[in-house]
Parts: sequence; structure tokens; C-alpha cells
Amino acid sequence: MRKNNKPFANVLQLSQKILGEYDLCDVCLGRLFAKKLGLVSNKNLGDKIHHTLKIKSTKCYVCKNIFDGVNSQVIKMLDVSTDHDYATFLVGTKIKPSILDRDDHLRSRFRLRGIDGIKTNITKELAKQFSHKTQKKVESSEPDLVFMIDFKADSCTIQTKPVFLWGRYTKTERGIPQKQKPCTTCLGKGCIDCNYHGISEFDSVEGLISKYLFEKFEAVQTKITWIGGEDSTSLVLGSGRPFFVKLLHPKKRHPRLPKKTTLGKIVVQNLKLINKTPTWPVQFTSKVKLYITCENKIEQIDLSRLDSLEKNTIAVYEKSGRRTEKLIQNIQYKTNSENSFYLSMTAGGGLPLKRFVSGDNVFPNISDILENKCRCETFDFEAVKITH
Repeated sequence: MRKNNKPFANVLQLSQKILGEYDLCDVCLGRLFAKKLGLVSNKNLGDKIHHTLKIKSTKCYVCKNIFDGVNSQVIKMLDVSTDHDYATFLVGTKIKPSILDRDDHLRSRFRLRGIDGIKTNITKELAKQFSHKTQKKVESSEPDLVFMIDFKADSCTIQTKPVFLWGRYTKTERGIPQKQKPCTTCLGKGCIDCNYHGISEFDSVEGLISKYLFEKFEAVQTKITWIGGEDSTSLVLGSGRPFFVKLLHPKKRHPRLPKKTTLGKIVVQNLKLINKTPTWPVQFTSKVKLYITCENKIEQIDLSRLDSLEKNTIAVYEKSGRRTEKLIQNIQYKTNSENSFYLSMTAGGGLPLKRFVSGDNVFPNISDILENKCRCETFDFEAVKITH
């Protein structure tokens, strides 16, 4: 750029006026005019202006020479991210309010518009230097890593984008619950006692899956969305029950996931990465086999009354007053003893099976139809199918 170029000459004239009142570093000075001149490097432009005007600034009025510490902050970013698997990142910064106030004052004082603020400039510089050193891409929408640089506290923290997974599990032994009790110290929030997992034991379906994923992804917490539920006494057979996982604070994003993994008393199958977990209720059907005992004697001919349930809708009432409906698609039954029988059916997901048998605010129900007080002792899932 020639020094007698009119736009640059105008910049020099205003710069001399500004520098007559305020000391500015190369970066803060260049930032005031780089966009106007179509230049990329604020620092180079500021250096050129200082050199041309033969003015040397020492302590920057705006940033107090904060840019001298950018390199040390980039080193911190490299240190905290060294064991993370990522392709994209974003940088956020916290700086003293007084710096922002001085920047606003200077721009207002000299009526400078359309200029990046000091905070934006610092963030861009950190991102540029980090990207140059790592060859990673800056991404503003959903980055794998987000750095937060706090200049006041001289600290660098990191947040990682969650990983989402889908899979199925089977359970061929009784005596294991689906959900894990939360840590008694933090009630699931995460604390030092539970290693910030929110759970301290791993003796459930949730616990076993979570422990496996913690190790695979070096993650901190799991948020599991179950497609239906079961008792600790229930079996889950066939292709298994589907589930979705939101995995928080993972260090690894693409570990090898076997098609089938045995985890204690359960087997996890077809575990794979997905883009997001559903934000809407997932509709599904369950093929289930119930073992039912009766207060009075029951015979096969009595069970034929249950045929009325096929293709019928079951109304379920909750204490809140909420009412839902579940469709029974098909039904089969077989006596086991004079006071017990097996019932197999395919029904809409979420039907409370024990209440359906006993008649607790579910209509129609087994006890009413048979005119016999019935109790569901166990229920096993033979298939769980997502319908949409």
C-alpha cells in the first residue's frame, strides 16, 4: 500500500489524532481501520501506522497489552485438549469489564463504526493461532470442543459436545433392575464421591451400560432414554429393548464399538453413533408374556373372555388425571394350574402391565373381565418394536 494512498492518508490523519490522546498497541490500533482498508491483520496494520507516524506506544489504553498473553493462553488450550478426540472447536473469552468500557469509549469518542469489538478481536486471534497449531477447524454452530479463556482468572476450561448413541440390550437372567439408583451424596448431579458420574454403583442395566460407555468414550455422565421399562424380575429377549444415550463430556468420539458386547447379566447389541436422540415421545409396541395368579380357580373356558381384549383399546388413568390409551393387537392364553395362567400379547408401549392385570385405574382389565382377583407375578418381553 502506497503511503500517499488517500484512504490510508485519512487513516494516518485520524490515527495521529487518536494517538495524541491515547497509547494503543499495534493490534488495537490496527483493529480500528483494518476493515475499512480491507486488510486481515490488525497487528500488521497497527505496526505500519506506528512506524509511519514515528509514534511508539508502551501501555495500551484499551487492552493493557492483553494480546501479549495470547500465546500463553494458546499453550493452555493445547494442554487441556491434548487427550481429546475432536475435529472442530470454538473459543469463548471472559475479560475485565473495564477493558470493554474503554473500548466502547474510544470508538464512541472518535465515532468509529463497523469495527470488531476488543472481545471479538481477542477471540478471533486465539482461534486463529490455535487452528494454525492444530490444523483443527473453527466451528460456531456445534463444535466438538468449546474453550473458555478467562483472562482475569488466567484460566482455560473446556467443554465437549455430547455424543449420542442408539442400541438394544437383552437380559436373560432375573434379578437386575433397569434403572440405577443415584449417588446418595449428590442425588445424581455428580460429585467427587461418585467421580462426577451421578451414580456410584453399577448393578443395573443403566449402571452396566454407563460403566461400559464411561470407559469407551472416557465420558463423565450418561442420560439414557428407555424405550419402555421392565421389573428387576423381567427378562428382555429376542432382539432386545431399544435405548438412546446422550453421553456427556466425552474425550473420545469414535471408539470401536463391537456389534455385540456382554456386560455381566446383559448383552448390548448394535450400539452405534447417531446425530441426536429423539426429542419427541417414541412410539413402540411390546410383545410380552405374563405369568398371572388368581384368587379363585381359573379354567381355560374362563380365559376365553379375554378374547374381547383383542383389537381393543385400554384406557389408563393416572393420579394426575391424565388419560392415555393403549391398543391390544393380539392375545393368547394358557392355563398353568388351577389358580394361574400365562398370557401372551402384543400391546402399545407403556401399558402398565401389573395394573392392567389387577385393575388399578386401567379399564378394561384382566381382573374385571375374569371376575377374579388377579395378580401379575412376572412379565417378560419377547420383542420391542419402534413403530415410528
